[in-house]
Amino acid sequence: MAECRLLCELALLIAVTASAARALPLHAAQRAGDQCGYKSCPATKPSMLNVHLVPHTHDDVGWLKTVDQYFYGGRNYIQHAGVQYILDSVVAELQKDPARRFIYVETAFFFRWWSQQSRSTRNIVTQLVQEGCLEFVNGGWCMSDEASTHYSSVIDQMTLGLRFLNDTFGECGRPRVAWHIDPFGHAREHASIFAQMGYDGFFFGRLDYQDKDRRMKTKEMEMVWRASASLNPPTADLFTGVLPNGYNPPPGFCWDQSCSDDPVQDDPALEDYNVDDLVSRFISISKAQAALYKTNHIVMTMGSDFQYENANPWYKNMDKLIHYVNAQQANGSQVNVLYSTPSCYLQELNLANQTWPLKSDDFFPYADGPHDFWTGYFTSRPALKRYERLSNSLLQTCNQLEVLGGPKSRSGPFGKGDSDTMKRAMAVAQHHDAVSGTEKQHVADDYAKRLAEGWAHCQVLVSNSLSVLSGSEVPRVFCENLNISVCPLTEGSKMFSMNVYNPLARPVSWSVHLPVNGTSYNVTDSSGNVVDSQVLPVSKPTQYIRRGRGYAKYELVFQVQAPPLGFSTYSITLLKTDVTPAEPERRAPVSMENKYLKVTFDPNTGLLSGLTNLETQQSVQLTQNFYWYNASVGNAESSQTSGAYIFRPNSSTPCAVSKKPDISTLQNSVVQEVRQQFSPWVSQVVRLYEGSRELELEWTVGPVPVEDGFGKEVITRFDSNISSAGYFYSDSNGREVLERRKDYRPTWDLTQTEPIAGNYYPINSRAFIKDGKAQLTVVTERSQGVSSIYNGSLEIMLHRRLLRDDYRGVGEPLSEPGEFGNGLVVRGRLLLTLTPPETAADSHRPLAQGLVLQPLLSFQEGAPKPTSKLEFSALQAALPPAVHLLTLSQWDSESVLLRLEHQYESGESKAFSQPVTLNLQKLFSTLEVLGASEMSLGANQWKENMTRLQWNPSDGEGVEPLWVGLGDPSPWEIILNPMEIRTFLLRVRQR
Repeated sequence: MAECRLLCELALLIAVTASAARALPLHAAQRAGDQCGYKSCPATKPSMLNVHLVPHTHDDVGWLKTVDQYFYGGRNYIQHAGVQYILDSVVAELQKDPARRFIYVETAFFFRWWSQQSRSTRNIVTQLVQEGCLEFVNGGWCMSDEASTHYSSVIDQMTLGLRFLNDTFGECGRPRVAWHIDPFGHAREHASIFAQMGYDGFFFGRLDYQDKDRRMKTKEMEMVWRASASLNPPTADLFTGVLPNGYNPPPGFCWDQSCSDDPVQDDPALEDYNVDDLVSRFISISKAQAALYKTNHIVMTMGSDFQYENANPWYKNMDKLIHYVNAQQANGSQVNVLYSTPSCYLQELNLANQTWPLKSDDFFPYADGPHDFWTGYFTSRPALKRYERLSNSLLQTCNQLEVLGGPKSRSGPFGKGDSDTMKRAMAVAQHHDAVSGTEKQHVADDYAKRLAEGWAHCQVLVSNSLSVLSGSEVPRVFCENLNISVCPLTEGSKMFSMNVYNPLARPVSWSVHLPVNGTSYNVTDSSGNVVDSQVLPVSKPTQYIRRGRGYAKYELVFQVQAPPLGFSTYSITLLKTDVTPAEPERRAPVSMENKYLKVTFDPNTGLLSGLTNLETQQSVQLTQNFYWYNASVGNAESSQTSGAYIFRPNSSTPCAVSKKPDISTLQNSVVQEVRQQFSPWVSQVVRLYEGSRELELEWTVGPVPVEDGFGKEVITRFDSNISSAGYFYSDSNGREVLERRKDYRPTWDLTQTEPIAGNYYPINSRAFIKDGKAQLTVVTERSQGVSSIYNGSLEIMLHRRLLRDDYRGVGEPLSEPGEFGNGLVVRGRLLLTLTPPETAADSHRPLAQGLVLQPLLSFQEGAPKPTSKLEFSALQAALPPAVHLLTLSQWDSESVLLRLEHQYESGESKAFSQPVTLNLQKLFSTLEVLGASEMSLGANQWKENMTRLQWNPSDGEGVEPLWVGLGDPSPWEIILNPMEIRTFLLRVRQR
């Protein structure tokens, strides 16, 4: 028997090695002897209540400790947890009995552990996977947050994890089930992504307590989630189940070494024999749970946070529980217990052939009690949220230039660069205690450090690639603090050039502010044409924020243009002309306008008072101000406080920072500015650029004062005469838009107990209010919380500084120290558009994509060499306005991963909500496409092989497809329908 097992292990090793060495490590064929996936599911008893025990661990990729500390088990005085020991112990226990099962989720941890294992251990693990004993669920690098993540980063981190599992284990490593047991609310776009990645089902643990109470009473804990209003069912339909115990074991049945529940003591001759009592209680719990669900199958999650570090107590006691409960069947019991997995449980639900309720909205906001709304984390750690978004923009640029620059981009004149470091750092940052802002401060610092390391590696790659594409090996400088007017090269240089790389597949116009000390400059574009530029004094708030990091007196402001998926080069030369830039006038302007917009101000207060679209002659009354809610420290109703997770103001009426800010005004041929100083810790610049259809608001908040003993939740609020009637709209992870309504939930009757916090929702890129005539859209550059408390208003939370913990585990108040220890200062931008509702998407979708993927600026000393290429585009032509190039990334030496996205919803735009046809061979100017194979969204299956379980939703009859008869015209020509993302592996060579 031992010899047989050894031979099997050797054969598996050879097979896995061969799989990993393939040129295209894609969806491997299942081996004849494999019994993974649904084939591995244990037999159940149709006439009984089948209780599926799912052994699992929930391993946060950073939270109270850093990801490294969690893996190794360091700093256990903070929290006892060591993931490496969990995997060691589980693998040892699974070998003892082929009936045992275990699921694992976080590929970031498994990847680390696998890289440290011996060949013999890898053989054992591979066999456990092939036999279905060890099953991967979810499969992404982490279990991502769903409120503050952008869809492009979610897809990337899922792809990273799924590719590793596919490369390592082939088909048996492919997860069938999405598993988000801990995130704090659930986004519809996440469900749509999972469905398009080929998942058969989705399980989670947290939903609003009122929603859960209703679902338990009506047996609607399991449903079909229709996660897109644009994609034809069942493309984005996903079976979704709410786990009965969150993700913990039933009370009294936790047998981890960290638990204190009694073990199964089954020797009648010894003290504390308890088999009869445990069996009776377990059967009673099982029947009570079954009463809440529709079939004769229920699931019990046997595990919790960082459990199974010593797996022996768990399995020893579960073995006994299964034995003794099932022994009662001889006495007439109808309860059957078995080791199982989420996929096996899901298969039984599918075989039951039930009709399931249908859901089409989302699961926000989440509350676990009447005064406990988890809506604060939509905004928590706003600087980290912005840094993560900027890092995504750099990563996409890095990925693209790695492809366009060829092998020399990874090893060129500026050293060795890579995109992998940033990919992994960004993947970790998507974790539900990372970009969410719900981690300890030292962990947030670690996430930022990882991103910074990714930046350094990508900047080398970008420099190498631009050297190849431009022909210039002059060292490049990347100025990461331009938003506070810091860039040593531009501050001190008399002549320099600026490369503007545009990662979007359409031309862009971008406004540049460069810190300088000269007073007059000549700016020319790639063709030698003079570009209108102006020099402005650096504002006092900017001088205060940057302190000693920069010494520029002025900002050089001008507009740049860049071609699609390419760059343009600008030359900047200091002139000898001694001109003193105009100082801001200390007055409030009546108005400022360009040919598209007119902005008016209240002459008495200096606040915004109106906005007019000069193209459509629409005009709205519009005021804007800054406010704060005092954070609750608990009251007679509840002891709940505001913290990293929870938003709970102590009053429904916010305090105005100032009703009459100090005002100064600058107006010139490039930009018009109104600088507003509301207080020492709140300021704003209202900007209208020449040629822009949107108004820019650059806000600066912090350090938030807390000397009065109250934490503060800082918002900006727009009040208009738009008749929004309690409705407003927010995006889901940056894609489809959902309708929101004050004090209302679409699928259940809400009893509102927190009139402010209970009406907050997450936004990732935009929110708007509208009536029949006008739509006011606010586009954001990071994830934030948003609400509409009053008719015609829209408020966005910008910053939070709190003095109390909110008792959800993080164990410290959200009071970021900032660079100088007196509190964090945050700067950001909002873009405002006023349009007719029927054409609003034509402007806000490109604006939002432009903030997500913004141009990358790099600088070189001196004038460009005559031989340098000053302009470049990797596309033969700009892609149609409806199409977004989501992914262009190196896959292997001969192949690249391409994702093309239709970025409009069905019926959203008269001009652009139509199918679009593209020719893959005619996309690129520098790449010759030799072959194309379509894949699933997660890039771990061929599209033609992707099959999913089919379900019967309650309205399953009569669903009309939105788009019919639109098959691809040819192998090279593809059609994109509204909201469709298509993923291709292209075999290419450089032209």
